Amino acid sequence: MSERDPIAWDRLAAELAAADEEAPTAEHDWDAVAAQLARSFETAPAPEQAPADPGEWTEPEAPPAAPAAVPPVDLPSLDDVPVDEPVATEDDDEPAADPWALRGGLEALLFVVDSPVEEAVLAAALRCTPGQVRDALRELGQEYDARGAGVVLRRVGEGWRLYTREDHAAVVERYLTDGQRSRLTQAALETLAVIAYRQPVTRARVSAIRGVGVDAVVRTLVSRGLVHECGTDPDSGGGLYATTPLFLERLGLTGLDELPELGPLLPETRAVIAERPDS
Repeated sequence: MSERDPIAWDRLAAELAAADEEAPTAEHDWDAVAAQLARSFETAPAPEQAPADPGEWTEPEAPPAAPAAVPPVDLPSLDDVPVDEPVATEDDDEPAADPWALRGGLEALLFVVDSPVEEAVLAAALRCTPGQVRDALRELGQEYDARGAGVVLRRVGEGWRLYTREDHAAVVERYLTDGQRSRLTQAALETLAVIAYRQPVTRARVSAIRGVGVDAVVRTLVSRGLVHECGTDPDSGGGLYATTPLFLERLGLTGLDELPELGPLLPETRAVIAERPDS
């Protein structure tokens, strides 16, 4: 009999009465009675619950307890929710630049550059923000287009640059073509002579011989096709220049060995000293 089985009291009382009837005068053997009770407890079936009498009132079972009510939560009104203030950008903090001064500075910078310039570089030079530069460039380009200026402002890649308008391409071409047929100046002829007789020679050496700077003159000779860069000076690292076949063709020569001697062409020493007494 397990600890969970209920005790059958009615059956226990009946067994005790039967034991008394079997030996009414004899002394009870309590050890045998205890053993018999133990066996009855082990084999006693669980009592069945009798069905409820319909005429007998029974107390109804209490309904399950309702869950505790959750207290209402007060939600804030949308009018009370704070709205994030707009973050001030760098452009908002910068004072507005003078539009005419800004556009004038942009035109000056775009005139001297030889490659597209980014907005940030222009803004750094003009001491303003990239946004102000962007607006000024847009207005400047619209003004060029409105009055049909000879130049246009274009954005190429990440930078801006001035270009000649396609409507005036014939004028530019005619100018460049006529310039190729124009005569060389005295400075260009002297520089060409020094290069022809001292080639290959650096621009610094030509400048030392002539006593003046020759960078612009050398660029002119290169654009005319009379001079070209043929190497680098191992001592100074400067570019070496020499004449081209077009130079010989224009002079009617087949080679540099046909160049005239310099002796008869050089002025006398007294004339040079009289012209430059300090040299």
